[in-house]
Amino acid sequence: MSEPVVAKVQAFAETLLPSMGLELVEVQFRLEGHGWVLRLFIDGKEGVTLDTCGRVSREVSDYLDVEDLIAQAYHLEVSSPGLERVLRNLDDCQRNIGKKVKVKLREDVVGQRILIGILHQVEGETMELDLEEGERCQVAWNQIRKARLSL
Repeated sequence: MSEPVVAKVQAFAETLLPSMGLELVEVQFRLEGHGWVLRLFIDGKEGVTLDTCGRVSREVSDYLDVEDLIAQAYHLEVSSPGLERVLRNLDDCQRNIGKKVKVKLREDVVGQRILIGILHQVEGETMELDLEEGERCQVAWNQIRKARLSL
């Protein structure tokens, strides 16, 4: 039930946001404790302000009113992915070179399953980290269970 809504909102947002200097990070539509929530996570080179979220929210709300995609009551939320955002793909990693990351691995690499360091480079299907211990480490994307920015 939520997948068609997510797909249509995602398609709309991916056409809307670039003209605003923004990118879509994720769309969620799910039942939570207080009812259905449609949540969009957006980001931009300059970051995301409350005003930016408000503008996007109004545009998405107008689109939803016209398209009448959602039959039940829901809450619309638009926000930044946060300071410790998840890196969902290698393009996300490429945009965040030079930032501190925390990477959880499927199996040990350099004797560790969790790596924390500065994202040095992304090449092909591999990211290279400068670890806190001073080592440089290469990790293939398919070895990563979860990667996120870290403070």
